[in-house]
Amino acid sequence: MEESVPVVNWIDGLYPDANLVSQKDRWQNLLDHFEGKYGRKAAFVARSPGRVNLIGEHIDYSLYDVIPMAIAADVLIAVAPSLSKEHQNANTVIPMLNINPRKHKPSECTVPPMGRADIDATVHEWTNYFKAGFNGAIDLLRQENPDFSPCSMDILVDGNVPAGAGLSSSAAFVCASALAVLRANGRDSVKKRELVELAIVSERAVGVNSGGMDQSASVFSVKSDALSVSFSPQLFAEPIPFPKINPPITFMIAQSFVTADKYVTAPRCYNLRVVECTLAAEMMAKDLGVELKDDPGPLGSSLRGLQHALFAGGKTERIPPVVLGDPRTLSEQQLETMLSTVSELLEYERGYTRGEIAMNLSISVSTLEEKYMTKFPVDADLFMLGKRARHVFSEALRVIAFKELLQNPASAENPDLLLRLGALMNETQTSCREIYECSCPEIDQLCTIAREAGAYGSRLTGAGWGGSTVHLVPKGEVDTIRDAWIEGYYRVREPEISDEKLQEAIIVSEPGQGSVM
Repeated sequence: MEESVPVVNWIDGLYPDANLVSQKDRWQNLLDHFEGKYGRKAAFVARSPGRVNLIGEHIDYSLYDVIPMAIAADVLIAVAPSLSKEHQNANTVIPMLNINPRKHKPSECTVPPMGRADIDATVHEWTNYFKAGFNGAIDLLRQENPDFSPCSMDILVDGNVPAGAGLSSSAAFVCASALAVLRANGRDSVKKRELVELAIVSERAVGVNSGGMDQSASVFSVKSDALSVSFSPQLFAEPIPFPKINPPITFMIAQSFVTADKYVTAPRCYNLRVVECTLAAEMMAKDLGVELKDDPGPLGSSLRGLQHALFAGGKTERIPPVVLGDPRTLSEQQLETMLSTVSELLEYERGYTRGEIAMNLSISVSTLEEKYMTKFPVDADLFMLGKRARHVFSEALRVIAFKELLQNPASAENPDLLLRLGALMNETQTSCREIYECSCPEIDQLCTIAREAGAYGSRLTGAGWGGSTVHLVPKGEVDTIRDAWIEGYYRVREPEISDEKLQEAIIVSEPGQGSVM
């Protein structure tokens, strides 16, 4: 956890062997274009990858554990800092260029000596993500030196994480940007934890109530392993090697090509779910007579915080005691109790109006909106608190079961291992579709096709409402499942779809390496 972001002189260990030649060409193209644009060589490249979440969907912002892994797709930022010694008293000037200028228009960022980059979260611009990472980095540097003023720098960005595909292109960009700014301003060593923590806060500046899984996966991931990420009592990440079985555990990713841009849809989708989960915690706490302490949740309280307050505070009159000798872990027993408590305290099918929530919390509607719906606005008349809390607690239980299967030494000898892992993924998809309501017909169709073609488990990955799906598959069925998607989904949607777009749509994914410089 306290190790630094690796500094490497070659890229051989960063990508799957099959992609290495094309990636070397891509890196060289970036460096050549940088020199052509700026008339000097880049001093270094900052890199952060996208991610796929294996299990633990929409529970990171409630501070429950998740199990993602990095993918090979990434964001690269070539950088050359200013050589001037006089930048302390001058504006910081950063030309922001992209390797694809037709799609991502060039821009420039000018920052006063003790200022910050100006971000207009109401305007969706690619440069906002660099500015978010920039601000996070200089805030950290000013904690160390209040008089710090950042240097000017030239940058050129190349990203191949598909935007809106549910693979965390925004987190990869913010992490790479913060890493680039820290290195350009003299931080040759950057701790992974500090990079993740500043990136989580920084991405919220572009209008998304980010939880923390995406940034953790982008930075902490280790090639060939899954990653277990915990957020309570503090951020902690550890690699989880996959059991060595033959044939090996294989994951496929399939894009729906339904754009799921968290920024664009946040008020009625992603940010709304954050608010619903927070308000579920607040209302249950009020009914149970427990006080929620401030925690790292995006809005200052969380369902995990409720669980902790309930059991740590000795509120046993409505909570059954832990059963000694129960084969379930303490966490599992507590989560099962939370599930039954949700059923008692919160309506399931009927949503709550703002007035009903405010009355329950003994505050005015205006206070409710100011506290929970102003920083990250939401667009909703009804809030489905019971459904959202039920998903969170049940998904947290599935993460525990998934992790136990991966870490159990006997799993490698268990002929049902892949079936059991796949069943948990299928349960997650059902919950995301029916309870959390973050799936869509196209995602459901991709999952159905994959299962019928032989996948063990299929589910959405990322925020949902479009984006991508992840599938645990038998290695020998990869081609069968790919062909089933092509004929049953992609060619139905787009009869003239190109081979290039199909190659982009379907990926056999290996766990990738996290951030490097």
